[in-house]
Amino acid sequence: MRELNLAEVIIARRREKGITQEELAAHVGVSKASVSKWENGNSYPDITHLPVLAAYFDISMDQLMNYSPQLSQEEITQTYARFAANFASEPFEAVITECEAHLKKYYSCYPFLLQIVLLYINHAAMAETPQRKEQVLQSAIGLCLRIIADCRDATLVREATIYQAVCHLCIGEPQKVLALLGEDAESPPTSNASIIIQAHQMLGNTEKAIEVTQVDLYGSLLELFEGLLTYIRLNLGDFETAHTAFARAERLSELFHMRQLNANGTANLYFLGAHLYQAAGKSGEALQMLDKYVDVCIHGFFPFVIQGDSFFNKIDNWLNEHTENRPLPRDELVVKESMLNDGLLDPAFEGLHDSPVFIELIQKLQNFIGGD
Repeated sequence: MRELNLAEVIIARRREKGITQEELAAHVGVSKASVSKWENGNSYPDITHLPVLAAYFDISMDQLMNYSPQLSQEEITQTYARFAANFASEPFEAVITECEAHLKKYYSCYPFLLQIVLLYINHAAMAETPQRKEQVLQSAIGLCLRIIADCRDATLVREATIYQAVCHLCIGEPQKVLALLGEDAESPPTSNASIIIQAHQMLGNTEKAIEVTQVDLYGSLLELFEGLLTYIRLNLGDFETAHTAFARAERLSELFHMRQLNANGTANLYFLGAHLYQAAGKSGEALQMLDKYVDVCIHGFFPFVIQGDSFFNKIDNWLNEHTENRPLPRDELVVKESMLNDGLLDPAFEGLHDSPVFIELIQKLQNFIGGD
């Protein structure tokens, strides 16, 4: 943490210019004894002398005072660590007083304010009374409101909103939590969900808490599954790595019935598996994957409805509100033809064209496209 140290700055700048205390005193219009006291830290220049000193040394007033209203991320991290350590070894109120003093010096350093909010959240329970704990958390809420109102960094504003909600939760104000974050989980999933769930629990609304939990799990599951598919694609040239990712994705798919929850993703999984095995010269395994791909295409897509299952049995209302069961982005016939042209007829599978199993799979998809 930077400290105001005018004495050191004056000494350093005077020596850089190669002048004596007498020469500096003569320029400013004070005695040599005054300059000596400044440099010894026994006194400070009169406020009217500061612009003269800054101009003489060709520096800003902030540089003269060794002051900046902003802290680096490293300084913020170090300060948080020091305060956290002090809470473990010093009286609670003494540390709070020190925090407040630093807040006054760096009140426009919003990342620092946010870290103090987190510090208060993590240590408010150490207060001697519930009333004092609430006071500390209310102070944290005040800092959050300042960040939200004045900071132009959208990420910091979002974090401050979440921290404010956490403070209200700790104080026992679940309605304010829901007013800030909404009553439902977001998609894609965010850290908000656990706070929203706790707020519903605090209000005694267990059914809503379960619904939000399911929605959050559902979103996290889809995100994880799509992430695994991407990882397989990126590693198709490395069989061992891609196969490990494929095996885990397939187990995840089977465990959570992804075929019903995400037919398109499941079809892509088997399509990628076929690519992987065919590239490795494992035609038998590739054909098995293509068989599963065709089965999902024929029996998993239509009618196209986004819905839950027996495990995710409370998400349908949320899905209807947030997806409106949007239709496929392309016409059904176009989607079906793509399953054949971009799937089975992919150039990667040319070596399978003479296989009776492959020919049968082609026929199945053609019949499906033709409506047979």
